[in-house]
Amino acid sequence: MCLILSDCPGTQSEQAGKTSSCQGCPNQKNCASGATKAPDPAIAEIGAKLSTVKHKILVLSGKGGVGKSTFSAHLAHALANDGTKEVALLDVDICGPSIPRIMGLEGEQVHQSGSGWSPVYVEENLAVMSIGFLLSSPDDAVIWRGPKKNGMIKQFLRDVDWGDLDYLIVDTPPGTSDEHLSIVQYLSSTHVDGAVIITTPQEVALQDVRKEIRFCQKVKLPIIGVVENMSGFVCPSCKNTSQIFPPTSGGAERMCENLKLPLLGKVPLDPRIARSCDEGKSFLNEVPDSPAAKAYHSIVQSIQDYCSNRVTDEQSTD
Repeated sequence: MCLILSDCPGTQSEQAGKTSSCQGCPNQKNCASGATKAPDPAIAEIGAKLSTVKHKILVLSGKGGVGKSTFSAHLAHALANDGTKEVALLDVDICGPSIPRIMGLEGEQVHQSGSGWSPVYVEENLAVMSIGFLLSSPDDAVIWRGPKKNGMIKQFLRDVDWGDLDYLIVDTPPGTSDEHLSIVQYLSSTHVDGAVIITTPQEVALQDVRKEIRFCQKVKLPIIGVVENMSGFVCPSCKNTSQIFPPTSGGAERMCENLKLPLLGKVPLDPRIARSCDEGKSFLNEVPDSPAAKAYHSIVQSIQDYCSNRVTDEQSTD
């Protein structure tokens, strides 16, 4: 794999590893040798394994600390509240797996079955997989280079017994590097609905999020829309809204207007969200009538509508 630069020739190009933009890329030698052009047999295996998963949604953000894992967890909870839907949450943040704690599954372990690894279940229709389940302690550090992280992501997609799913939510780490390239490559033979991109209002977060958007465009990953987290604080007493992180450049709304992307919604700050995550509970069930919970439900409905419309569009073109 090579760096996703604006003038990167791409791993499948005849010029891969040979242009001036390839200078300094750590994977230049691999690209120039032609090794990257050989198809990874795991891609076809993963395609077959995930053929029973109807919708696949990636949750991305170029910036850390914007609430990406929190959103992924609550998206999974909200979808699984419909008992007729089978939902799974895959945590591919190899070095910072927070999903086990947020989902109340710390200390759980993965078990091997005849059909592969069995995910850990929060409820009968909500499964979770994370490297956190493979560590002896939540404080253990995962000190791995890219190839080993990529191998673990491949194993999660190929060797976990996901079964029949309506939704697979993939929570990713910040950035646009190894894990992101791997997940997009390994899912390339499957139907991926798209990415939900998480940001906060301030420009320092939006700057990194624009890079993530560019990444999606470069690898041809559809963007479902953008969610603005920590979008003001609604006082529980007086109901007034205070901007804790002022949107100095117009926030996600202005960015989406400029880039012609859908703004799925804005989730206000609520200290009870952090407390629910620390306690491994669903904020949506704990405080269902809060402004933040209502914002979550509206966003989730938009995502469901997008997935349904995408299926309808594809059927009409068949």
